[in-house]
Amino acid sequence: MLSAANLRKSFGTRLLFEDVTLTLHPGRRVALVGPNGVGKTTLLEIVLGQQRADAGTVSRPKDLRVGYLPQDLAEAPEGTVLDNTMAGDEQLHSLASRLHALSHLVADTTGAEHDRALDEYGAVQSQFEQLGGYGLEAEAHRVLAGLGFAPDDADRDVCELSGGWRMRVALAGLLLAAPDVLLLDEPTNHLDVDSVAFLEQHLAKFPGALLVVSHDRDFIDAVATRVVDLSEGTSVEYVGGFAEFVAAREERLEALVSAAAAQERRVAQTERFIERFRYKATKARQVQSRVKALERLERLEVPDVEALKVRFAFPEPRRSSRVVAELDDVTVGYDGTPVLAGVNAVIERGRKVALVGPNGAGKTTLVKLISGQLAPTRGTVTIGANVDLAFFEQHQADELDPAVTVFQEFQRGLIERPGRNLRTVLGSFGFPGDTADRRVGVLSGGERTRLALAKVLADPVNLLVLDEPTNHLDLPSCDLLEDALRAYPGTLLLITHDRYLIRETADAVVVVRGGEATWHDGVDERLLSPGIPTPACASPASLPAKPARSANNGATGARVGTKGRSGGDDRELHKAVARIEKQWEKAEARIADLERQLADPTVYDDRDKVDDLAARHTQAKDEAVELMARWESATRELMHG
Repeated sequence: MLSAANLRKSFGTRLLFEDVTLTLHPGRRVALVGPNGVGKTTLLEIVLGQQRADAGTVSRPKDLRVGYLPQDLAEAPEGTVLDNTMAGDEQLHSLASRLHALSHLVADTTGAEHDRALDEYGAVQSQFEQLGGYGLEAEAHRVLAGLGFAPDDADRDVCELSGGWRMRVALAGLLLAAPDVLLLDEPTNHLDVDSVAFLEQHLAKFPGALLVVSHDRDFIDAVATRVVDLSEGTSVEYVGGFAEFVAAREERLEALVSAAAAQERRVAQTERFIERFRYKATKARQVQSRVKALERLERLEVPDVEALKVRFAFPEPRRSSRVVAELDDVTVGYDGTPVLAGVNAVIERGRKVALVGPNGAGKTTLVKLISGQLAPTRGTVTIGANVDLAFFEQHQADELDPAVTVFQEFQRGLIERPGRNLRTVLGSFGFPGDTADRRVGVLSGGERTRLALAKVLADPVNLLVLDEPTNHLDLPSCDLLEDALRAYPGTLLLITHDRYLIRETADAVVVVRGGEATWHDGVDERLLSPGIPTPACASPASLPAKPARSANNGATGARVGTKGRSGGDDRELHKAVARIEKQWEKAEARIADLERQLADPTVYDDRDKVDDLAARHTQAKDEAVELMARWESATRELMHG
């Protein structure tokens, strides 16, 4: 068990938190929430031992295995994706390396040295087998597939990957290692909806202790049994998921407000008594008693709830044409390779459309096509009249100038509007008063994202494109964005893995998967849950290039799609899935049989037999991994086609 008691941490004169207590034991899953800058990451690093607290203690057994996923990796590790994933389980990785060395030693030695090497090989191999070592590579491939990696990615060097994919490799290694305690700092930032769903399922079955920092409400509800709110310089723990946390926090705030009001009434009565009888000799003792009582009184502090209720009002944009964007038989890709093909769409004024699907499927490509950053290789893209567009990209926060102040960065490029106070606008995005004069370089990742969003949202536009806007944002900032988008009077295209944000703001969903884009009116929960067949609620199997529009003030949206499959195709796919599944089961059975043979100590008397069994075992594992990938691909095609 890992426990932290009465932790206190400050930087200079600024107190981050005090009297923070945590207990992590097997099966306890805790979500740590709170505004940006209150010290959530610092608390994780103190628990991990990377930082020291000013006061308090952290207790942990010496043999406790703790895994940590930071928000950002310091540098790219060497080696392939598969090697780095399997290295997550240090014990099995060490045993595998020793087995590899011993196999060469057995082959290259004779006599007594050969016998000693053979005996050690048998002992290490037995331990390796008992710990599930022969299934480690297959499990690594399964975890990598769940986090969005294609089978061919396993042999790629990690240094070739982007920062987001490197984070996925690090996460895969931690999941494979299954430490006693798992500390995750914003693990969903670089994941798509499919990968988030896989992570939720994996963590729900995780037997160890979990402490996760997250702003994703659905993710917290899926994995956490307790929520710790780090704010106002201390922490409060609530039992339950996010929904229970919100309800309990509101009850606590109401009780605190009532108690503080009652205390103020008692203080006022006492002060009136003191003032009335201050100079009356017969009441002197009572007056002094009350004066000392007021001096000793610990005043109840109520969080500034009103500060959290600041709401950003969009500047009124001009009215665009009814058709905001139209795509006619569009194909788009990179270097001659199509990413999306045969896309037809009419996006009409006032729609709020969420784009979901796995990373690399083409969501960002589609919005870049509409925004004019990409040209189609086939077909046409037509933007309507009077369309003013703003585009927030995932890495826009990285382009801010760290040398200038928040206010200076914010006002760059903004349109001058009479009567608008830019400092007031900044305050609504969480930069009130003197915080607007801080240097951009000292801001946290969430604060930078918030500033970049403020720059995008401050000027009047009638087509807003947001690509993963909630990454690094805290929950109050997500609430602010959610309210702003609900009130936004223009057309919205939103790429996000935040299912709560989609439900609260979108009125249509475009599923981008397998080179296709499919429109669905409304937000059906099944569209946000990979692995469940999507309902036939909006898109017919075959769609016209220019679908008919209804007359409800232009807010009808477009049917987006390509040609679907026939019933015969579905039957063939069902047969293919069943056939591949049987082949996969046979391959797994061969692996199990070979592992039983390799576990027999007497087999190591025959070196040729050992080499043959090891080679057949490797071949069977490779075949099982390939069949697993084919089965997953066919299943996805069947469910989402």
